[in-house]
Amino acid sequence: MSRTRIALVTARPHPDVGVDRDLPLLQQALDAEGAEAVAVCWDDAEADWEAFDLAVVRSTWDYSWRPAEFLAWGDRCGSLTSLANRPSVLRWNADKRYLGMLADLGVPVVPTRYLMPGSPADLPHSHEYVIKPTSGAGARFAARYRPEDHDEALRHLERMQAEGLTAMVQPYMRRIDTTGERALIFVAGRFLHAVRKNAVLSPGTPYDQRKVPHPGLRPWSPTRAELAAAERALAAVPGSRDLLYARVDLVEDEDGNPQVMEVELVEPNLFLTVHPGSLPAVADAIVRTATGAR
Repeated sequence: MSRTRIALVTARPHPDVGVDRDLPLLQQALDAEGAEAVAVCWDDAEADWEAFDLAVVRSTWDYSWRPAEFLAWGDRCGSLTSLANRPSVLRWNADKRYLGMLADLGVPVVPTRYLMPGSPADLPHSHEYVIKPTSGAGARFAARYRPEDHDEALRHLERMQAEGLTAMVQPYMRRIDTTGERALIFVAGRFLHAVRKNAVLSPGTPYDQRKVPHPGLRPWSPTRAELAAAERALAAVPGSRDLLYARVDLVEDEDGNPQVMEVELVEPNLFLTVHPGSLPAVADAIVRTATGAR
């Protein structure tokens, strides 16, 4: 019987695209499971997606530069082979306006307002805040502002809207500077591991400057409240039972309660270099999904 063939979908090398350090580790783990894993760029016109039993979106970290093209690729790839996560999930998760949907369902999320192109520039005057696009990755086009930075924030907003981007405006969750951000990883519907990382946005860092997306990474044991918040968020995702992988990013509010910052279902870093002991479980889940799709 032929080996199970799995495409680990990634992005072309680019100065503004991070290196996926998990990729070679995952390839080795899949090989140990008896599968054949190949790294393939999502926009490779020569890629034969039908030749794979499963395509797993892993590090397509340039997708937010061309979201329409990426989502069209997802639909096309999903029609030729099994794609994880599913095209419908990618489409739902690629625009962070899903946070509003989660909030409407009672999920504790960071309070968020959305300013579409042409909307009035209604920016906070009494507290520190963050502006970032609804379609973005790696803190691209994200910046932190104080009320007195209004003119600079306005220029940021105008630049985004001129490019047709919808802006998110969120209060800056101040406890992140001392307690950090937590990322909880789930595979095949089960909690796998978690990391803690430092704040990404520093005061005065320009929105168009490249940031370190995951500074100060270290293993983390989530609290019951954090695990409950993450599970509640995932339960509200359409098609959540079919998710191969998911990452829920949490921060604390002023009272120390976990709030969902993002639910990452497109191309989340799974932090396997921080938790190498999780590699066999991830590889096993991928192979099971691939063989189930044959």
